[in-house]
Amino acid sequence: MEHPSSPYQCDVLVIGSGASGMSAAITAAFHGLEVLVVEKSAQYGGTTARSGGWLWIPGTRLATEQGIIEPPGAARAYLQHQAGTHFNGPRVDAFLEKGPQAVEFFTTRTSLRFDMPAVFPDYHAEAPGGVQGGRSMVTRPLSGKELGPFIQKLAPPLPELTVLGMMLASGEDIRHFMRAFKSWVSFRYVCRRLARHAIDVVRYGRGMGLTNGNALAGRLAKSALDLDIPIWLSTPAVGLLHKGSRVEGAIVDHEGTRVQITARRGVVLACGGFPHDTERRGALFPHVRNGYGHHSPSPAANTGDGLRLGVAAGGHVDQTIPHAAAWVPVSIMNRPDGSLGVMPHFIDRAKPGVIAVTARGVRFTNESNSYHDFAQDMTAACKDQDEVHAWLICDHKTLRSYGLGRVAPFPMPIGRHLRSGYLRRGSTISALAREIGVDAAALEATIARFNQGARHGEDPDFGRGSSAYNRFQGDPANTPNPCIAPVEKGPFYAIRLTIGDIGTFAGLVTDERTRVLTQSGAAIEGLYAVGNDAASIMGGEYPAAGITLGPALTFGYIAGMELAGRK
Repeated sequence: MEHPSSPYQCDVLVIGSGASGMSAAITAAFHGLEVLVVEKSAQYGGTTARSGGWLWIPGTRLATEQGIIEPPGAARAYLQHQAGTHFNGPRVDAFLEKGPQAVEFFTTRTSLRFDMPAVFPDYHAEAPGGVQGGRSMVTRPLSGKELGPFIQKLAPPLPELTVLGMMLASGEDIRHFMRAFKSWVSFRYVCRRLARHAIDVVRYGRGMGLTNGNALAGRLAKSALDLDIPIWLSTPAVGLLHKGSRVEGAIVDHEGTRVQITARRGVVLACGGFPHDTERRGALFPHVRNGYGHHSPSPAANTGDGLRLGVAAGGHVDQTIPHAAAWVPVSIMNRPDGSLGVMPHFIDRAKPGVIAVTARGVRFTNESNSYHDFAQDMTAACKDQDEVHAWLICDHKTLRSYGLGRVAPFPMPIGRHLRSGYLRRGSTISALAREIGVDAAALEATIARFNQGARHGEDPDFGRGSSAYNRFQGDPANTPNPCIAPVEKGPFYAIRLTIGDIGTFAGLVTDERTRVLTQSGAAIEGLYAVGNDAASIMGGEYPAAGITLGPALTFGYIAGMELAGRK
């Protein structure tokens, strides 16, 4: 793409190329505005490109086409129950009203496409307003060839969530890979997928089968390219321009030159929150403030730039949200290039035969609950330890059936993980306890108690398998409880967990029109914030799959419509 020299003028300047920023840019450009997107990183896509690509938006046409009709007021009741005292009625109402409109716009006027499974429960489906399905949708896979040369600038997926560098789509892909050596149909499917991936890597230098968040970032990029929206990479914003109290543009560093960009309609902050801003993490993450470690798989460039720009313009960050980020348990490993790998544990904890224990060798929660809930319980259980950490434990059959963390199931080898120390092994429970520094008697007693109930599909201590989400993440072939199986046949294995995040919740205070607000509640003219740069409407909770990207797409759409003068 060609970039004119300084100064530069446009109608809308969007800072950040994740889902929220790109949706704002596409909406505004579609309605006739001249838009520029600047991105701090050398690649576009932000956290979106590393995500699962799921969006939570109630009441869409995708749901009604499957005969799923939202009970009146159910989604609002659910969000109000989840957010509690931090429920923001006007912003939630805007999300629920405009979300279906945003999906309709993007799926009919742009390259975005989504698929919605009939059943994907809210994480707390039994709560008031919770449902079994019809709200979470996943981005449809995309061939990277549709992006032409621009595919080379798409941020890659998180390596820890790939198989031999290949992205797996939710649902069919995962089912076939899990059954590759149990079903001839699945075996052929996996062989074809691996062969196509290998050919793409040889021909293009990367896989072309984009799935999940990479597909979402790719589809947004294609939509932007179709509208001739320029995207400047390696272009950090260093300050905002003001005319009186109005924000009228920004100063950026682009190709070694400081460029002054005038944005006639406004500036949209979409910089991805602050997962790698050590100062703000220390202030808002209690475990960091208490001296514990923290690891985030979010892009390293997400250092809170949008929040700093917004605060400098007169905005303020909501620091009262109970949980400042979306917590997730993670395991840490060394990548082949020497960098640190951060593996988020989304679904392995729910598989039958997997349990989690503290450094004292005792269980502390329902392992099948959502990652946000699990991480909260892990933090609470470790409050008097030197570090927030726990161990995921399973036996040999479970490890080879489902995998654990970065360790893939059979037939993938496990030797390198044992040699690196990422995966620990013991021939007996006592031997494993010594290997991981846990009291052997306590761990043996914990597993004996767990197995007593597990042999009957029961968990009297934590009720594992009692919720729809628990059961959805388990193995339906495992009866009577898809989440429960004994841990009984050695050798036994363990992986160390610590706490991380998949995005931040504490952001700039905005109104239902995405305008950044001052402490007094006045809107700052010309300044908007979306995505993780805006305070989450979830009140610091994580009620379903896609509660970050659903609002990101929706409020990006709202910002674009606002800037275009559309309602």
